Amino acid sequence: MLLIKIIGIGIVTSIAVVLIKQLKPEIAIVVGLAGSILILLNIATLLGTVIDTFTDLTEKTGIDSSLFMLLLKIVGVGYLTEFSANLCADTGSTSIADKILLAGKVIIMIIALPIITTLLDIIYGLMNL
Repeated sequence: MLLIKIIGIGIVTSIAVVLIKQLKPEIAIVVGLAGSILILLNIATLLGTVIDTFTDLTEKTGIDSSLFMLLLKIVGVGYLTEFSANLCADTGSTSIADKILLAGKVIIMIIALPIITTLLDIIYGLMNL
C-alpha cells in the first residue's frame, strides 16, 4: 500500500509541475520539491525497520556495531546524493548535479575508510596465521 501511495504522490506532483511550469516556472520547482519531500517522509517510516535489522545482525554476528552504522551511513549518503542530484538535474542544473554526485562519492570513500582498514587488518591477520 505504501508503494501505491508513493507512486500516487509522484504522479500527482509530476502532473502539477508540468501544468504549473507553463504559468509560473519558479513555483513549479517548489511544487516538485514539496512532492519529493512528501515521498521522503513516507519512506522515512521504513528506516526504523532497517535500523532494527542492522541491530539484530550486529548482535548475532558479534561484529562491532560501528561498522554496521558506517554501512548504513554509506547507503544514506548514496541515496541523499542521488536524490539531490536528480532535483538539480530536474531544474536544469546538470553541472551542479554532477558536482553533488562527485562530492557524494568522495564522502562515501571517506566514510568507508574504517571498513576498508578493518577488512585489510582481518586479511593481514589471516595471512599471518
